[in-house]
Amino acid sequence: MTTSTAEAVQFWLLGGLAVIGALAMVCATKAVYSALFLAITMIILAVLYIAQGAVFLGVVQVVVYTGAVMMLFLFVLMLVGVDSADSLTETLKGQRSAAVASGLGFGLVVVGAIGNASVQSGRPQFVGLDAANAGGNVEGLAELIFIRYLWAFELTGALLIIATVGAMVLAHRERFTERPGQRELSQQRFKDGTHVTPMPSPGVYARHNAVDWPARLPDGSLSELSVNPMHRGHRGDQEGGGV
Repeated sequence: MTTSTAEAVQFWLLGGLAVIGALAMVCATKAVYSALFLAITMIILAVLYIAQGAVFLGVVQVVVYTGAVMMLFLFVLMLVGVDSADSLTETLKGQRSAAVASGLGFGLVVVGAIGNASVQSGRPQFVGLDAANAGGNVEGLAELIFIRYLWAFELTGALLIIATVGAMVLAHRERFTERPGQRELSQQRFKDGTHVTPMPSPGVYARHNAVDWPARLPDGSLSELSVNPMHRGHRGDQEGGGV
C-alpha cells in the first residue's frame, strides 16, 4: 500500500495545523482562547478521519465533541466568567513541569508505536481498511469496539472516569465558614468605616477587562484596591488608558 502525493500533502498540512492548534491551546493565557483552539484541533481531526474513510468517526467528532462538549464548555465560561478571587499561582507545586514531562513522554510513546507499526522493512503496513468497512463503517467500528477490543474499550472508559473524579477531588476546596453575602459585606464595610460603597470591578473604565487590571476612579486615577491582592503584579509595568 503506497501513499499518493495528495494524501501526503493533506496529512502533513492538516497534521501541522492540528499540532499548532494543540500547542496554542496549551500556551493560551485565557480559557476561552484555549477552548477555541481545541475546537479547531478537533475539527481538523474530524477531517483526517473522513479522509481516511472513517466517516462515522469524523461526524461524531464534529457533532459530539466540537458541537456539544466544547460549545457547552464555552457557554459555561462566558456565563460564569472568571472569579477575581481565584489565584493565578499553582495549587500543586510542580504540576506544570509534571504535565509537560508527561505530555512529552506520551508523545514519544505514540511516535514510537506508530513508527514500529508503519515502518517495517521500509514499507508501510497499514492494510485492511477496505475489509473492515466491507459492511459499512459503522458496523466495522462497532465490531472492533464491542467485540474484538471490548475489554480495552471498557478499561479506557474506566480510566477516564477515574481521571475525572481525581480532577474533581484535587480541584475541590472545602469552605469552613459560610460565604458572606451582599448584606454581610455591606454591614462589614459600615463597621470598618472605609469604602462604604462597593469598589468598582477590575477593568472598569479601562482598556483592559482582565481581573488583574485596576479600575479607574472618576478623577481618572487607577484604583489598586479593585484588584485582588493575589492578582497584583501580573501586568508588568504597563499603564491602562481611559475610555
